Amino acid sequence: MKSMTIHGIDKQLENLIKSKAKEEGLSINKTIKKLLETSLGVKPQPSRKNLDEFKEFRGVWSSEDLKVFEEKTAGIRSVDKEDWR
Repeated sequence: MKSMTIHGIDKQLENLIKSKAKEEGLSINKTIKKLLETSLGVKPQPSRKNLDEFKEFRGVWSSEDLKVFEEKTAGIRSVDKEDWR
């Protein structure tokens, strides 16, 4: 497999790559390869073929929906200290 060298990586980019590698538990080399594959579209994206099966469960709430939800769940947002004695 071919190796490539990238010159002139600034400190900020270096830190971001190292942080990403640590976060994902990968080597810096694997992290850079993964970032390149993703950005260049080399790896196929997950299939979304069954998205319509869940149409009723996805969507955006209207302001009214949110208001009703918040009103009906207001009681669960506070802790009753008597329950914890």
